[in-house]
Amino acid sequence: MLPTIRIADKQVTRLICGGNPISGISHYSAEMDEDMLHYYTMPRLQALLDECWRQGINTVQTRGDRHTMRMYMEHRDNGGHLQWIAQTASEFVDVYANIARIAHFGPIAIYHHGTHTDNSWHAGEIDKVHDFLKAIHDHGLPAGLGTHIPEVVEYAEEKGWETDFYMSCLYDLARGYKTAPAAEQDAYARDRFPDGDPERMTAVMREVPKPCLGFKIMAANRKCSTPQSVKQAFEYAFANIKSTDGVVVGMFPKYRNQVEENARFVREILSQQAE
Repeated sequence: MLPTIRIADKQVTRLICGGNPISGISHYSAEMDEDMLHYYTMPRLQALLDECWRQGINTVQTRGDRHTMRMYMEHRDNGGHLQWIAQTASEFVDVYANIARIAHFGPIAIYHHGTHTDNSWHAGEIDKVHDFLKAIHDHGLPAGLGTHIPEVVEYAEEKGWETDFYMSCLYDLARGYKTAPAAEQDAYARDRFPDGDPERMTAVMREVPKPCLGFKIMAANRKCSTPQSVKQAFEYAFANIKSTDGVVVGMFPKYRNQVEENARFVREILSQQAE
């Protein structure tokens, strides 16, 4: 097993398999979305989860949509041991009902979708998100807050929100109100990945005592063209987050075994840090 951190009472590997590719969301292009959708049949999804376990990853993070609920149910029905961190799904109008349905399938934690969090921030309605976190706790589960905006993390901490962890995007894809890719394909056109963004978010992650899970560490396919660039992205992330933080990385093994590659890089980097 890869080195772990603690989220509530669970040990979670510092590398978590992300769920956007699983749902055909590349944050890159419509063509890549289609490639992911056609590749990720249910048997291949099960193979992905099994490979994660073989490579020492013990947790997967996905959207709480019907597609991934079924995926995780089949994984557990077939004797799989991966833990599931679920994100509320942007296409469900009733967030409370979505939380309740997700809880039925046995995740170890649920977090509020980052784009919805950030839109609430821009609309001046961020305090409404606090109620969703309370609803997650009402189901007996750790509650996380997803965001692309460093100031949102700072605000939740200043207000003493009952967050158990943060999903922290290294790039601010929410500089203004936006729809989620699951609801609008053109949402990609407004995504920006400035070089200075990771420094801002990782600085906040280091200041927050609670565990943070950094995501989009490779700028959604823009900084992973070679194995060397993939390793550099991991090196930057682990050099700039706390020892109690982890990273969430989407994996698409159609063209090469990204699960093995990512796990190997993380094991090497964390081993060197420990030395």
